[in-house]
Amino acid sequence: MTTASTPFGAAMENLFNLNGLVALVAGGYGGIGTALSWGLARYGASVAVAGRSPERARACAAALAERGYRGYGTAFDVLEVEEIARMVDEVHHHFGRIDILVNCVGTHIEAPAEELAEAAWDKVVDTNLKGAFFLSQAVARHQIAARTGGRHIHLTSVRSALGIRRGYIAYCSSKGGLPTMIRQLATEWARYNITVNAIAPTFIRTDLVKEYLDDEAFYTTLVNRIPLARVGDPIDLVGATLLFASPAGAFITGQNLFVDGGVTATQ
Repeated sequence: MTTASTPFGAAMENLFNLNGLVALVAGGYGGIGTALSWGLARYGASVAVAGRSPERARACAAALAERGYRGYGTAFDVLEVEEIARMVDEVHHHFGRIDILVNCVGTHIEAPAEELAEAAWDKVVDTNLKGAFFLSQAVARHQIAARTGGRHIHLTSVRSALGIRRGYIAYCSSKGGLPTMIRQLATEWARYNITVNAIAPTFIRTDLVKEYLDDEAFYTTLVNRIPLARVGDPIDLVGATLLFASPAGAFITGQNLFVDGGVTATQ
């Protein structure tokens, strides 16, 4: 039976096909970002890897190129709006388009709420929330001008909906603001065929959270709260990213998808 003769034909065959598309992965060389960069490339996208370190961004892009994928590495400072716009313009100039934005940039400073300093609050909120908006804005401006539509995917957290008995006030506040931002952008930009969604993981095994996961008491308590009885791995987020980035997710927008082993199902 040929593709053309099957129900829905080529549309069914190409649900996860990213051939010809360009993805910008901000924070694309970190533990999660690397997995998402490789996943997008594996399904056909050209991938721009961007982050604070030019060396790490270019190394990740070079590794993609060594395997036959199209990669490009560049650096930017998410705390500087002009730097965000410059980087996005650079990527757009290099590839001629940006179809997919994946924002993996994030930070956390732990301190009890009664002790958190203003500078710490500003750094976390400006990185996690302000930076996310201006990344989307810079990419959307190109997509709106080109009338190509687009896909925006931000990494939030289960802490976008849940508190925690630790000093996470800045982190939870910033991640909690993202779903509302995403719903608003999804609503405003739907007329341009731009979808905006988020992926909300629980703890994912990366170097950034190694200190927490190496704490036996913390790890045991954490895993006992996860119905699937493990923390996540970076590859656990690839499928959700491909869904939102590909034709399979064309009718999904404004969503904050929990990829958390069932944590939020128990709350």
